[in-house]
Amino acid sequence: MASFVEAEIATQPACWRQAAALATRVSAALPARGERVAIVGCGTSLFVGQAMAALREAAGHGETDAFPASEVPRGRRYDAVLALSRSGTTSEVLACLDAIGGGATTVALTADGAAPLAARVDHAVVLDFADEQSVVQTRFATTALALVRAAVGEALEPVAADGEHAVEGPLPEPCGEVAFLATGWRVGLAREAALKLREAAGLRSEAHPALEYRHGPISAAGPETLVWALGPVSDDLASDVTATGARLERTDTDPMAELVRAQRFAVRGALAAGRDPDRPPHLERSVVLG
Repeated sequence: MASFVEAEIATQPACWRQAAALATRVSAALPARGERVAIVGCGTSLFVGQAMAALREAAGHGETDAFPASEVPRGRRYDAVLALSRSGTTSEVLACLDAIGGGATTVALTADGAAPLAARVDHAVVLDFADEQSVVQTRFATTALALVRAAVGEALEPVAADGEHAVEGPLPEPCGEVAFLATGWRVGLAREAALKLREAAGLRSEAHPALEYRHGPISAAGPETLVWALGPVSDDLASDVTATGARLERTDTDPMAELVRAQRFAVRGALAAGRDPDRPPHLERSVVLG
């Protein structure tokens, strides 16, 4: 019997198309062009928030920071705060809304419009069609990112088409450890890919801005290492990686589709290790502190 997460991974391209169609209807609730924005989240939501922040700035929509909800600097002034939480119950996300300077418009991206977060903010965008039963986040996070990509003017149909290929396409051979590399907004996705492998499969994984890999981490690479690029990397870096004996995975598909492949890779690793990919050890669907 397939796990919940396998089914949820497979539905991502359809969810991205739905998010793209929704983007225009909810545009008034999202931070406006030119506003100074803070994005906050935990775990997967943090890494997706980092991707959103870099995308928003690169698209000319305004200065955007992304913080772990537990580490938001006090006293900074923002026009808007975008809080990410699938469950809408994450303790640190709720608490951080009080830590950021007053006067900011607060917006939530969540899967549960009845949860505390939606009631706590000025505007809630509810992506309930992307909610999940698995503890491991996949489609909610990428659907939230798809919404933001569409909102800043990106065309999502090519991304969804790449995602459909990623759902069915081949995966890299198993390995002992994986290093994900990326540039720009993709770095957040590389960090999320590394998290998926660690939490679901218990596999050693790391993520780096691509050119930082040569500043220390490459010294640990060897024949059991898979170096997986999400997006473009330079030919000279690729040569340096292959010289270590590591395998290099490098494609020209959209990095969100590559994240789908990484999610599938994590599930395969979990099943091979006898782990439940829906319920990794020591994790719950939401972290609610007493």
